[in-house]
Amino acid sequence: MSAAADPAPLAEVPAAWADLTFFRDDWPAIAAHIAAEDRPVYPPAPRIFAALQACAPRDVRVVILGQDPYHSPGKADGLAFSIAPDFRGPLGSLGNIFRELRDDLGVERTRQDLSDWAEQGVLLLNTALSVPAGQPKGHARIGWDRLVAQVLARLDDTPRAFLLWGGPAQSIAARHLKNPDHLKVMSAHPSPLSAHRGFFGSRPFSRVNEWLIAHGQAPIRWA
Repeated sequence: MSAAADPAPLAEVPAAWADLTFFRDDWPAIAAHIAAEDRPVYPPAPRIFAALQACAPRDVRVVILGQDPYHSPGKADGLAFSIAPDFRGPLGSLGNIFRELRDDLGVERTRQDLSDWAEQGVLLLNTALSVPAGQPKGHARIGWDRLVAQVLARLDDTPRAFLLWGGPAQSIAARHLKNPDHLKVMSAHPSPLSAHRGFFGSRPFSRVNEWLIAHGQAPIRWA
């Protein structure tokens, strides 16, 4: 059976989000597009929906909205900004996130796998969930925006904290987040190309924790 008819061999649909119409109406065509690629696609197929598999809607307290996965071999693990633990190359955006975390909260982090954040209710979602090798934003226009729109609409029901880094994240959030009680922390993207234009010094981690505490929730253990 083809990937278009049955996407399950490519990536398991996350059970807690399976009722989103995206998985019925859009995912088969995206799966076929990915299967037809003549280049490697990142993250590995079983990790494409890792962010949604890690956080059911009811558990999401914070959303970090990225752009697309890392396009280098062995780096993307399906969680936005997270890097597979055995990757030994440059950290790029994640290195700048760690620098801001140190400056903001005075804590050092070396673990590059961010699954511990996801376990605390931080949804690490990219605006595109796949990327062909060596081509940033190569899958930005194949339909992933419809999934992100539906996820954000689902999460608009109750106040949550959103870290919106870069123009694409801010643009899609502006279209789909209507609840006036959300916390929205907006800044430049942490990429080495843009971090100096407002990401550094934005104090996103302390601002989120202050907001969570004010709303009677436990702070995120970022370190």
